[in-house]
Amino acid sequence: MRVLILGAGGREHALAWRLARDPGVTRVLCAPGNPGMAALGPVVPLAINDPAAVLDLARREAIDLTVIGPEAPLDAGVADALRAAGHPAIGPGHDGAQLECSKVFAKHFMATHRIPTARFNVVETLDAALVAVSGSEFGFPVVVKADGLAAGKGVVVAQDRAEAEAAVRSCLETRAFGDAGSRVVIEECLFGPEVSFFALCGGRRAIALGSAQDHKRAYDEDTGPNTGGMGAFAPSPLMTPALEADVMRDIVQPVLDAMPTYVGFLYVSLMLTRNGPRVIEFNVRFGDPEAQALLPAIEGNFAAALMAAAKGELDMAPVLALSREKFVGVVMASGGYPGHFETGKAIAGIEAANGEPGTIVFHAGTRNRGGRVETSGGRVLTVVGRGPTYAEAIARAYAGVALISYDGAEFRTDIGKRAIER
Repeated sequence: MRVLILGAGGREHALAWRLARDPGVTRVLCAPGNPGMAALGPVVPLAINDPAAVLDLARREAIDLTVIGPEAPLDAGVADALRAAGHPAIGPGHDGAQLECSKVFAKHFMATHRIPTARFNVVETLDAALVAVSGSEFGFPVVVKADGLAAGKGVVVAQDRAEAEAAVRSCLETRAFGDAGSRVVIEECLFGPEVSFFALCGGRRAIALGSAQDHKRAYDEDTGPNTGGMGAFAPSPLMTPALEADVMRDIVQPVLDAMPTYVGFLYVSLMLTRNGPRVIEFNVRFGDPEAQALLPAIEGNFAAALMAAAKGELDMAPVLALSREKFVGVVMASGGYPGHFETGKAIAGIEAANGEPGTIVFHAGTRNRGGRVETSGGRVLTVVGRGPTYAEAIARAYAGVALISYDGAEFRTDIGKRAIER
């Protein structure tokens, strides 16, 4: 099987790394890829949001299966174009992608199909938004969300009326998020621990892939600004067999009943409230950095399972299982992330860290310039440790981190602590 991975981040490196280990996978091609992915197979420059360009590459390289990593190509209809031309692909079409790409769509979808989520209102004008938050029926704190994709910055948990008004003004008055903020969702703030749950979908059927928990805040003890994720651990000790069965029955299956052509990963972000699990949001791809912690735990022929899903034949997919080991991924970031940061810093020690027992390094914001690997983004690497306990996995991850250096490197020192406390 010849596999094409679209994307250039830590999630895509983890996907390429995992698929390269499956029997029957003869070639892994990554576009545009990164230096870590280049060690697994060819990387090629490509405008991955251009359906015609992706289809042309898949034809030229005789690709058997395309796995689409980020959400933007899905919103652009890349999966639609591939399937229309007879090329199996993992990733929903444009319509299915709206579960992530439009929060208004997702909330109305959940309300229509009785999927448990927070109560909400949708507003499209500044005046209506100001009235809604002035005497919020949901109380405070209240959540304000820009409708569209806003690079992870379109959600504000407003502690009071002033913060809520500032949030809606940034969307509807100053247009901080452009068209992504032309509509706003105002919803009740849910309370409880958060869990990320992943399923592989192939039409009307899905199989559970496992769970993880990530750390969004930039600094230790969950302080500082929100980021794209500073680390993750898998599996989540909160995801019991009973809870998994509930999520598959009450959340995942209703999505597939309403969208019988949905193919690919479904990421359910859950809040475990005292009234039961509630959906915070859907993503239509694997999470990042959750993928880096969860994918190494998946045992079985993952590539064959993805192909079965792409063909709508999940009934014939090989059995997948989760390792009994625990996995912890620590994100190493550029100094100043998620605010202003500099790039072009030479990175040392990646090979040494990869050589440590039970340690894997996934590239995210890196590039190869003049024969040296250097930083090129905010989140630079994810160092994953594995072990029979969370404590041992944490120790191995941080042992790998200690071997890597670049100017301004930042990382949290408490990734995985929540799992031990549980």
